Amino acid sequence: MAAKHLTKDCLFCKIIRGEIPSNKVAETEKSYCFLDINPLSKGHALVIPKFHAEFVHQVPDDFLADILPLAKKVALASGLDASQYNILQNNGPMAHQVVPHVHFHIIPKPSAEQGLKIGWPQQQVTQEELKATLKSITDKL
Repeated sequence: MAAKHLTKDCLFCKIIRGEIPSNKVAETEKSYCFLDINPLSKGHALVIPKFHAEFVHQVPDDFLADILPLAKKVALASGLDASQYNILQNNGPMAHQVVPHVHFHIIPKPSAEQGLKIGWPQQQVTQEELKATLKSITDKL
């Protein structure tokens, strides 16, 4: 386990170390998956890296590379291959991140009433604005 990458007071770090109980679904050397205690629908699970970081850009690539394959396995094991679901990851409080440890939600969407409900306030932009944004990003890659 990557315990050396965990912090003392983080809720999710404590879950990884077994100091706080969880309903563990699956675990790898670099990731841990458990059921959300405040689910949006039945089977709502979280996949977290065994590396403490608040933002996804702070997590080493090898930990990130482990998360989505585990999320996929859990989604399939939950029977979501014949259903709809969301995989969601938030970065920071304004982006609705409550626990400051990177985590990916696997949220079954069994009906319009259950699961994740979000708005998507699209913005109208010109092609020139898109090109300027593109240049700003690609210049830094």
